[in-house]
Amino acid sequence: MVHGTPKPARRLGRATRTIAVRPPSPSALATYTQRMNRVLDHIDSHIDETLEIAPLARVAHFSPFHFHRIFTAWMGETLGDYLRRRRLEVAAARLAGQHQQPILHIALSVGFGSGEAFARAFKTHFGQTPSAWRATTAARWTEELHHVRRRSNPDQLLRKPDQEANAGENDNSEVTNNTPQEFKMQVTLSTLPPTRVAYLRHIGPYGPSISAFWQQKFLPWMHANQLEGRPCYGLAHDDPGITAPANCRYDACVEVTGDFSPRGQAGIALLPGGRYALADYRGNGPSIERAWTEFLRDWLPNSGLQIDSRPVFEHYPVDAKYDPGSGEFNCQLCLPVKPL
Repeated sequence: MVHGTPKPARRLGRATRTIAVRPPSPSALATYTQRMNRVLDHIDSHIDETLEIAPLARVAHFSPFHFHRIFTAWMGETLGDYLRRRRLEVAAARLAGQHQQPILHIALSVGFGSGEAFARAFKTHFGQTPSAWRATTAARWTEELHHVRRRSNPDQLLRKPDQEANAGENDNSEVTNNTPQEFKMQVTLSTLPPTRVAYLRHIGPYGPSISAFWQQKFLPWMHANQLEGRPCYGLAHDDPGITAPANCRYDACVEVTGDFSPRGQAGIALLPGGRYALADYRGNGPSIERAWTEFLRDWLPNSGLQIDSRPVFEHYPVDAKYDPGSGEFNCQLCLPVKPL
């Protein structure tokens, strides 16, 4: 312990100056975005493996010493917390969409070493056991449909409670039980080839911000890189019914040739080929969430198929139509499937 009055610190050399911290340059921000997206994509494609700091740092071209701190600052959570959350969210989606798969198989497919460890972690994160989560899938999808309808029909929010109760018996009658309903979109089964795409990533809530992302960022980027007139894709990595809205990731993609080299914040990915169920969709942005939920809730259980671990995506062909006035567009909803 030091006693007495502390002496003032000596000033060495020239007077101390306050140095302003500059924000990262656009080129530095683009480089970091590319590197971190590469890490997130690597994690998703190796979710069943042991993922440690040193190999992930090499993917991002950062030193292992700095990588963990950079990841935490960029993602708002530590690497360990992100890996645990991502494994559990992927498992939750697979429990809902792969009804025939044993729970232990799903636990191993997302990197857990045992069913017991998986069950403990799952209950801590979601508040219920994996089997209970799977059993309530139809009820959750029904509830999601109800909320989507309320958001897409603002007049419903203005009704008095007694009016809303009566309305629920009429215009929402098809989502008041868990029984799959007749699916109205035309569905075909097709084998798609792998497709190389360039993408820009949006992180945040799905909904109107996705439309703004396409119009304000992705389409101008396509124009600047002379990529018009090519098939486009929308890839939602996360289920907003499982992942917190702030953490949801969405990629706006365009098909590119093998010699295309991305610039700026763009990345390169390969949409996996294989068997897909394709549903023709026409509507606006807010309604597409409802269409996806109905696809999973009403078509999939009656199809004799199950969803597999490949990502779902929207396909916008070259001749896809878009009406700026109404916001309506057409695309194909692409659901990866395999036999039960």
